[in-house]
Amino acid sequence: MNVDDLQWQVGTLGGVLPRLVDEIRDRGGLEALVQAAREREDWFCAAGAARGLCAAGDFGRAWAVVEPFAATRWQPAVRVGADVLVRWGRVDRALELARPEGPQENAVGASRDYAVVLARAGRVQEAIGALGPHLRSGRVLAALVEMTQGQGCDERVLELLAPIAEEFRRDPEQSGVRDLWDVLPAQARVLERSGRVDEAIRLLGADVAERRYGPQNNVQFYAELLARHERIEELRELADTQRYGAVVPYVRALESAEQADKAETYLRDLIAAGNPGWHENTLMELLIRQGRFDDAIKAVEHTFDDLYDGNLLQGALILLADHGQHSKAIGLTEGRSPEFLAENEAYWLRSNRWWLMGESGRAREAIAEIEALPAGEVDDRELTIAWLLAQEARVEEAIALLRSLPGTRAATALAELLIRQNRFTEAIAAIPDVNAQREEARHLRMNGEQALTPGADHIGNDPWPAPNTARQE
Repeated sequence: MNVDDLQWQVGTLGGVLPRLVDEIRDRGGLEALVQAAREREDWFCAAGAARGLCAAGDFGRAWAVVEPFAATRWQPAVRVGADVLVRWGRVDRALELARPEGPQENAVGASRDYAVVLARAGRVQEAIGALGPHLRSGRVLAALVEMTQGQGCDERVLELLAPIAEEFRRDPEQSGVRDLWDVLPAQARVLERSGRVDEAIRLLGADVAERRYGPQNNVQFYAELLARHERIEELRELADTQRYGAVVPYVRALESAEQADKAETYLRDLIAAGNPGWHENTLMELLIRQGRFDDAIKAVEHTFDDLYDGNLLQGALILLADHGQHSKAIGLTEGRSPEFLAENEAYWLRSNRWWLMGESGRAREAIAEIEALPAGEVDDRELTIAWLLAQEARVEEAIALLRSLPGTRAATALAELLIRQNRFTEAIAAIPDVNAQREEARHLRMNGEQALTPGADHIGNDPWPAPNTARQE
């Protein structure tokens, strides 16, 4: 088993996409995943099979699936293997597997994973000790907070966090501390869960007031802390002074308090004050959540022909579709200005329109629109048509079209369609194995072409181009 191949799969989402693995498992294709893990050495299939077998209580088979991967000492496989063993009740074997073996490249990750196993074995103090040398890593801080939840050792955790937090507060820019921005919300999180809410709010509030953010802005975490404890007035003051990260939690808190009208007034006042920015998007989202679709469109439609930043058309299309308002969304794709169409129609507007038409029972009409255009003007033309054919229940036609197309993206789209027909083994076989995918990626690089994540469109790792088009730049 080649560790480089395993690492490539994780780094590029190669092999069978995790999303497809989850769908296969959820639809009852667990045995196909077991077979793919054994025959193709596909890591995502192996991890998905192990999860499915553990959920079924078949821990012995889950370990048999993951053991060859864990034997390489590759850390993700060690992590999953230890999890299987703990669930199986083989705690000593899990600890033996997870125990770091001397100096290694991923010492921080290995120590973190070992500590998690110790904590799950009830040896929390040993787990904390294992993390001690690495507490200046943000990932380790997060693990410390998570694994000690409900373990009765919050005071010990706070003792460890306090000096690091104070060092960060003294000089966030100093070498070795800058990466520890997460220590401030981590400290607040542990104070909160231990019942010291006022202290958490006081400390993090002072940090926000002094702009102790580090590379990460902690305003949003502080705002959400205030919202969880219904400190609405304090949250309003924060939103007034620190709008980035605080306005949305304030609006959500007002909604939860059944004061959506107050939230709407607040946002409209911000916009009227000459700072529309992303507040218009927040207003649109609020109104759509309230079912006021026409009001939402009216609030932001003046942006729909903007050529650059601030255009909320695509966001409106997606939000309306999420709420079943496909016809309204399709209507917004029509009547756009010639200037806007010249910049955006081929890039994203058409594909959004065809996706909406396919989702709303107008797939045949969308196909006719595509076929009326010169073939060279439509990116991913055949993939889009195949998706529309499937939407119209012309599944075998879609499958035949996808089988005729080259490349991993088409193969992954074919696999997704086969999965929905419960043809799991056939679906996995349709996807090129890791060696073939790596060769394809090398070929693309040699020819100066961009190698997208295998099976991925511009966002979301979805092989279908129509429902997941690129967001506007």
